[in-house]
Amino acid sequence: MNPFLFFVGCARSGTTLLQRIVNAHPQIAVIPEMDWITDCFHDGKTWLGREGRVTRAQAAELAAHKRFRQFEVSREELLELLGSDEPLSYVVFLGGLFALYGKIKGKPLVGSKTPAYVNRIPALHAVWPEAKFIHLIRDGRDVCLSVLNWDHAYRTAGTYATWAEDPVSTAALWWERKVRLGRQGGRTLGPDLYYEVRYEHLIARPAEECAKLCAFLGVPYDEGALRFHDSVPPAYQESHPWRPVTPRLRDWQTQMPAADLEGFEAAAGGLLDELGYARAFPSPSPDRQEHAARMRDLFTRDARATTRPSCRERGAVFSRIK
Repeated sequence: MNPFLFFVGCARSGTTLLQRIVNAHPQIAVIPEMDWITDCFHDGKTWLGREGRVTRAQAAELAAHKRFRQFEVSREELLELLGSDEPLSYVVFLGGLFALYGKIKGKPLVGSKTPAYVNRIPALHAVWPEAKFIHLIRDGRDVCLSVLNWDHAYRTAGTYATWAEDPVSTAALWWERKVRLGRQGGRTLGPDLYYEVRYEHLIARPAEECAKLCAFLGVPYDEGALRFHDSVPPAYQESHPWRPVTPRLRDWQTQMPAADLEGFEAAAGGLLDELGYARAFPSPSPDRQEHAARMRDLFTRDARATTRPSCRERGAVFSRIK
């Protein structure tokens, strides 16, 4: 049964750490991020689902893409998934890709760590109804600190028009949107298929949290998973710090300016309360609240108007995806 699970969450929430821990389990391999592949089967509004088809030419272009080398699957192995020259259902095609990756890694279960799928849990469930979902949630103020210092912010929160005026409020609203979408989509699946992990709990009590996670996945707990850092990192993650579970890499209590903190909490304080995160500013000033309301209105209109372009609109299939 692959894909066996999906790791999702707002970017900069620690999904890479969780991927490394689970990938070190002897029964589970975690495939590299793959939204750049599935976005090619998107009509501009919705995924094409089971109607999507992959041609041999498209598979060849995929194999030539610079990011595909991360999968450690050869061009020949990929083309063999199609068998004949007839187009193949992309659901079957992706299932075959998961199976190939598991075979290469010598593990029976294969998952995907693709944070962007936090928006798409219902769509993924419709395609793979037995797959499990793990939603990693991190205090949005620490996420904000990370995003503000991230070279790739322009791909995420930075895509919204409000970013130019107020990146802190934009990051707050973007984090809130991602978390709420994930929770709304996941909770419709029930506790057998959807599980939330708090980043703060994971780094404070890694063994305990990993044991709970293994129980949800139905696999034996293996303490060696927390020693993932003893192995050699994959080439595509060499630029990302390869360290053991390390607390307090981001700490809004000591690193976030008071003005930014009040602005963030004015914009997304409701979700902080809902998740049980203590606020520094339980009652932001009226000016801050008024500004946050204006930012929310602009952000919401932008979010509703934004759709990701299809491959046809980008003028390429696979090979030109950035």
